[in-house]
Amino acid sequence: MSKRRVAVTGIGLVTAIGSTVEDFWSGIMTGESPVRRVTRFDASEFACGIAVEVDGFRPFEPEDRRLTRLDRFSQFAVRAAHSALLDARLEPHDLSHETAVYVGSALGGIAFAEEQHERYLASGIRSVAPGLALSVFAGAAATNICIAFGLHGPAISNANSCASGAVAIGEAFKLVQTGRVDIALAGGVETPLAPLTFGSFALIRAMSRRNNCPAEACRPFDLHRDGFVMGEGAALLVLEERERALERGARLYGEMIGYASTNDAHHMTAPLPDGREAARAMELALLDARLTPPDVGYINAHATGTSLGDAAEAAAIRSVFGEDTPPVSSTKPLHGHALGASAAIEAAVTILALHRAFLPNTRNLGAVDPTCALNHVPSGGRHGAVPVALSNSFGFGGINAALVLAGDG
Repeated sequence: MSKRRVAVTGIGLVTAIGSTVEDFWSGIMTGESPVRRVTRFDASEFACGIAVEVDGFRPFEPEDRRLTRLDRFSQFAVRAAHSALLDARLEPHDLSHETAVYVGSALGGIAFAEEQHERYLASGIRSVAPGLALSVFAGAAATNICIAFGLHGPAISNANSCASGAVAIGEAFKLVQTGRVDIALAGGVETPLAPLTFGSFALIRAMSRRNNCPAEACRPFDLHRDGFVMGEGAALLVLEERERALERGARLYGEMIGYASTNDAHHMTAPLPDGREAARAMELALLDARLTPPDVGYINAHATGTSLGDAAEAAAIRSVFGEDTPPVSSTKPLHGHALGASAAIEAAVTILALHRAFLPNTRNLGAVDPTCALNHVPSGGRHGAVPVALSNSFGFGGINAALVLAGDG
């Protein structure tokens, strides 16, 4: 069976550096760090006291005020979906009955659950928000998007840790490619900034402890990295059958052309040191795209700034591409590690990098760790057209996902 081409026609964002495509890309180009001391709660008892917070967020209300009663997790999802549809210039009559909604999130509405648990302990069950039971499950994001915009197609959520957004995009891509649907909204949403959730990651020493210099804390591939910086955010892409998109005069950012996922089957937190299953995910994604390693002109790395994770990913990249790798960078210093949403945010970065002919660098990469030796994008980024890029995402439980994207050339 012939495979259909799948275009990216819309991008919807909620991030600390911008929640429109232009503001977001400006934040990527400017390269200023949004990392700061946590203000959402008292983090003084934790070794890590820094994060990336989205300030001034207000939910969009497309029809009525019901959205103001949703928790922050679902509000981020609906806002990103609305922005993506607007960006794609899609009106309600453009959306078929079978428009799909695929959303990934590592933790779903857990922050709201924490807040309500505190109320319960303080004042009993009658003080708890009636919507708690409808907010904590990861599927709330996808279903609230469907309710807000009247979408009746498949609505699937996954909780594949920090690869969740990539898995959602990849699986939705397959739906459109094989003709199951013509349009899909796909990506990731995460709002994990709550004390117990935050503290649990601090407890396992996964997060940076550079509390006195927040802007320099997130240091992917750097010799002096000491952990990731947690953030919140959302990103949803509109994936659309390319011929249909062209017929309606849509603007095309580029195309989704390959996807694969594997599992290390090794450890819940530590990756395989040689990165062989991460490498296999990349190889399978390229095979799916009918490409070979020399076709790739840029890699947006998962690299979070952890000692084991960055080294394993670098080993995986070298095993696939050899010592002369394509240009590589991690953009997490610019938007934080929003867990399940990171992969989707980085897919947005990658497709925009192709569309705008600019490769962002890795902020705070001073002395490269010898175990992370790659062809790193130089300071200041690199201008120039690149036809194909790879976006990597890896998560707890050894979950590996790779997306292959192409410019619209």
